[in-house]
Amino acid sequence: MAAIAAWRANAVRVPLNETCWLAINGVKREYSRDNYRRVISDFVTRLNNAGMVAILELHWSAPDTMVALRQAPMPDRDHTPEFWRQVAAAYGNNNRVIFDLFNEPFPDSNRDTPEAWRCWHDGGTCIGMSYQAAGMQELVDTIRSTGATNVIMVGGVQYAATLSHWLANKPSDPRNNLAASWHIYNFSWCTTAACWDSTAAPVAVQVPLVLGELGQNDRGSAFVTSLMDWMDARPGGVGYLGWSWDVWGDPLDLITNYDGTPTTYGQTFKTRFSR
Repeated sequence: MAAIAAWRANAVRVPLNETCWLAINGVKREYSRDNYRRVISDFVTRLNNAGMVAILELHWSAPDTMVALRQAPMPDRDHTPEFWRQVAAAYGNNNRVIFDLFNEPFPDSNRDTPEAWRCWHDGGTCIGMSYQAAGMQELVDTIRSTGATNVIMVGGVQYAATLSHWLANKPSDPRNNLAASWHIYNFSWCTTAACWDSTAAPVAVQVPLVLGELGQNDRGSAFVTSLMDWMDARPGGVGYLGWSWDVWGDPLDLITNYDGTPTTYGQTFKTRFSR
């Protein structure tokens, strides 16, 4: 936590696993339910005590009797509403926790289509999916039904890279406290300023826009710098989080050591955050 805070970061995104939180489908007890939730709670407390906001996001989920071991195209109606009901009940009184509904939706075979956005908003039976999806409106309703007032982040389609119809399908929120989550890499959709201007800028005018994942996989800095410059020029509330604070040996590692030593790629973010 001290190393992250030393970069002058003010938010950390914490990926969660649905089956571990709910302790279902054969997940071992030592990795689930109270043990899992206690670790998350301690992590959130440490982040908050270090002056940072914790963004709790559903990263891996799975329907029916499956264990969540990978990304799914959409939340599942079997378990995800209950997951968010419990998370919201646990953290609904902490305004230094943000809820990020679902990591990277990619319904309708990962296309930007009317069906993809319908599924995104409403859930239910969706083309190309074998399970009932939980739509973003359903999850917002679930969280608000607990009395939680936290900011809720909602990612677009195509792995959260596409916001083309986000405003037209924006979930209704009685608290009017939604933010748009956007994931952009140099290898994903919408990598040009023209695309940012046409699809993301209109969203940023109406709601806070958060780059929940920003990255460049060639260990360079030109792309992430240009997008951070673009974000900083927005008149409304915006933010960005670099992916990722880890030492996997991946080009997207921000650090070489958990003491906060940056990679060349990570130094770009550290310098930006220190402004």
